[in-house]
Amino acid sequence: MAHPQQPGPAVQAPLAPGRLPLLGHALHLWRQPIAFLESLRDHGGVVRLEIGTWPVHVLTSPEHVHTVLVQQAQKFGRGRVFDRLRPMFGNGIVTTDGEFHRKQRRMIQPAFHRSHIARYAEAMSRQAETMSASWTAGREVSMVTETRRYALSSVAEMIFSGDLSRPAVAEVHRSLPIVLEGMLARAVMPKSLDRLPIPLNRRFDAAAARLRAIIDQVIAQYRAEGQDRSDLLSLLLSGTDAETGAAMEPEQVRDEVIAIMFAGTETSATTLAWIFHELGRHPEVEKRLHAEVDAVVGRGPVRPADLCRLTYTNNVFQEALRLHSPLLFTRRSLVPLTLGGVSIPAGAELGYSPYALHRDPALYRDPTVFDPDRWHEDGGERARDHKYVPFGAGQHKCIGDSFAVAEILTAVASVAGRWRLVPAPGVTVREVPAGIPQPSELPMIPVPRH
Repeated sequence: MAHPQQPGPAVQAPLAPGRLPLLGHALHLWRQPIAFLESLRDHGGVVRLEIGTWPVHVLTSPEHVHTVLVQQAQKFGRGRVFDRLRPMFGNGIVTTDGEFHRKQRRMIQPAFHRSHIARYAEAMSRQAETMSASWTAGREVSMVTETRRYALSSVAEMIFSGDLSRPAVAEVHRSLPIVLEGMLARAVMPKSLDRLPIPLNRRFDAAAARLRAIIDQVIAQYRAEGQDRSDLLSLLLSGTDAETGAAMEPEQVRDEVIAIMFAGTETSATTLAWIFHELGRHPEVEKRLHAEVDAVVGRGPVRPADLCRLTYTNNVFQEALRLHSPLLFTRRSLVPLTLGGVSIPAGAELGYSPYALHRDPALYRDPTVFDPDRWHEDGGERARDHKYVPFGAGQHKCIGDSFAVAEILTAVASVAGRWRLVPAPGVTVREVPAGIPQPSELPMIPVPRH
């Protein structure tokens, strides 16, 4: 396993092929980011890119990623992608680092205790029942639209409650999709382009401003009212740091709410859409999943206690998440070091692609094949180690991973109890690059099971 050491005899990382004058590798990343990031593993464990004049060291080895995220995490900061998202997320745990990040994580962690997850799961079950009850047999539905609406509704109900919050929930449904669509472009394009009055920037900035303003209003109302509503916003407003006794400022609560909304929406909605796509393409997997849901849940609503018994359904989820993982994360070296024999200067940007790692044929047998059985308890490939990092790892691992698992399993089981989803004929589903690659379109036809 690779370990960073003090600078010594080391080589510069090999430069990825295809660099263009002035543009570097930006054109490849813009035109075919998925294929380009996957191709880098053929050129070494650490490969250097140039995005314009911005050099990036891409880690293609799970050992190097584990070193950076876990073993030597204190030597690395968040990196450029997270810096570029700060205007949207402020100082939420998605963008911060160091002692401040640790303090915020301590204060937020109780909101994701399993006792709260169980209560959130009851709300998820109601939202999933509402979604599947709205469909008509034989009438095509867009699963991209449906899963995003479900995820937004589930997260919004977790954060807010009551009449006070209805305008905020409506604004979340309006503005968050716009923010999500613009985030990848905002993260990789030069900062100097942020203020250009192009449609992408105008829509992104306006949606972000609306979202922040409406959440500020709700926080002010909660504080004026002063009662505990037993939702996540109440927990954040009343929580104190166990070490200092300090509470969060309202602006900090706002930043954390936006971070949690984003994290609980994009990955969950997209993964859920891909699960339904893969089930539609693999009838034998769908049949086994339906049999498990019938045995565990029956025809009633999904209960929180059911989720831990849906083992095959969870394998289906893990496999869909492996195949359709986040595209790119970054870190920044705080000190000069050596990684896998490659010299990394202080201040260097490092990137890694969970998507490319999870499709590496050196790590996974038949990596492009959808095979939930690879996650079976007795399976030789059950990834309990650092080969599998869809939620990150170490001190920055996603704080809401248990929430996301409950959110997705609840929806899959609720739909499976009532419907088979058949792919609409004549449609080719492509991966569209985004923070986590999205289905280009995903029309499916509900067919009653009973």
